[in-house]
Parts: sequence; C-alpha cells; structure tokens
Amino acid sequence: MKLALAGASGFVGSALVRQLEQQGHAVIRLVRRPAEEPAEIAWHPASGEVEQPERLEGTEGVVNLAGSNLAAGRWTEARRAEIMRSRVESTRSLVAVLARLNHPPRVLVSASATGYYGSRGEEELTEASGRGEGFLAEVCHAWEEEARVAESAGIRTVLLRTGMVLGPGGGALARLRPAFRAGLGGHLGDGRQWMSWIALADLVRVVVRGLDDAQLAGPVNAVAPTPVRNAEFTAALARELGRRTFAPVPAFALRALFGEMAGAVLLASARVRPRRLAGAGFAFVHADLAGALHAALGAR
Repeated sequence: MKLALAGASGFVGSALVRQLEQQGHAVIRLVRRPAEEPAEIAWHPASGEVEQPERLEGTEGVVNLAGSNLAAGRWTEARRAEIMRSRVESTRSLVAVLARLNHPPRVLVSASATGYYGSRGEEELTEASGRGEGFLAEVCHAWEEEARVAESAGIRTVLLRTGMVLGPGGGALARLRPAFRAGLGGHLGDGRQWMSWIALADLVRVVVRGLDDAQLAGPVNAVAPTPVRNAEFTAALARELGRRTFAPVPAFALRALFGEMAGAVLLASARVRPRRLAGAGFAFVHADLAGALHAALGAR
C-alpha cells in the first residue's frame, strides 16, 4: 500500500516505518521541517499547509502519531497548552488536508491514549467506558474529536487508546532503566495503582491491523490483556535487570517533583482491557509483562 505517517521520527513512529517498509509498503513521512528525502513531505500544522499535497493522492492509509512528549517537563500553563495544541492542531490540519484530496484515503489510524479514562481505581475499563476526568482526559477527548471529523469524508477512523509502550531504545523504559540498574527503583506511592501497557512490537502490529481490518473503527484500546499494579511492574522490572527494588517513592514527593503530572500519569490507576482487539481475534506476541520486559531489556 501507499501510506502516509505523521510522527515518523518518534519512538513508535520509527519502529512502525521500519515494519511497514519491510512489508513492502511505500511510506510517505510528514515532517515539520524542510523535506530532505524523496519520501518526506513538509507539513506545517499551525497553518494547515502541506507542501505538494498532490503527492498524497492515491494514499490508501494514514497514521497520525503526532504529539509532544507528556513527560518533557512540569505541566505549566504553557506546557499544558503545548500538549493540547500539538495533538489537536496537528490532527485538525491533517484531517483537513485529507478531506480536500480528490481521492481521500480509506482509513486513518490516529493516536490517542488510555488517559481518556482518567484515574478510575479498581474499575475495569473497555472501549464502552465513558470519558474520565482531568487534563489528560480532556486532551484525549479533544484529540479524538478532531480525528473523527475524517469520518464525514468517508474515511474509516481508528482511535488507538494506547497504554505505556515497552520497547528497546526509548519510551518509559529508557527513563526508568538507569534508576533500576543502579538499584534505586521502587514503586510509586502505595504501588496499588493499575498500569496498562503494551509491547512496542505489539503496538506496531495493532497499527497495521487497524490499517488492514475494515471491521475496526472508532476507539480501540491498544493495551496488553494483562494490566498490572505499579508494585508488580516495578518488581518485574527490577528482576529483569537483576536488581532489587528500593524504597517506594511517596506520593507527596512525586507531587512535589512533578506537580500535576504526578497525579495524572504516575499515580493514576487505569485498568484497561483490549476488548475490541480480543473480539477481532488479535493475538498478542507479548501478553505477559515478564516477556515484554525481557524482549525490551534482555540484552543487558
């Protein structure tokens, strides 16, 4: 297929490009700088302009992974605005470009996150669960609403509510590994909060399935079927690295260090199940946490 991808330089995007090209697909990368390679097209989300939009004609599928890093710093008012803008603005401008094509793509796979559900304690969450409360829930809702506009142009739209992504060379593990290798890693708060996660290899396969499977549309929880509590996660990570866990990090210390982000990301409890993927017969390569961590960190 001829595909287009926004967010190709990120942790997930770069892995996705490799996989798609290995499968023989032609991938056009939308970049926010001058194009440097034949497979790139310059894209300016703020103005909604895509240079050479005619090159997107005949594109069969589009993947939108664009969005600034949630953990890049404390959530000041300016940072909150950037988190929202980088997702909503980019999605709005991309969908507008696709809708103007003479032959729009048949499918848009657009990123979202399990932050849509907010912090819900012990509640099991599926795609049928309602929106939660808090800033991340607001971001994800606005993000998804912009992607859904593509449906009015006849584009099947898949909204991937992704959990924490575990893979080599980036993501959450790149931040956690140094502390745990030094023997300083411990659970966060009381450690009872649920964490929903997915192996990078499985997330790439979920995106490909979203492009291929005409039955998938709307919200899809891109998470492994086995969420774990934070204490379980930290213990498993320490074991994989051949270390012991250290003293837990109190909730008040996390809030002092990270502000609002601590409650929304580090201490939030989201027990999310991939009901839509299960119903579609999707088979996870890494359904258990130990296997996913070994695949990501096995080469110590």
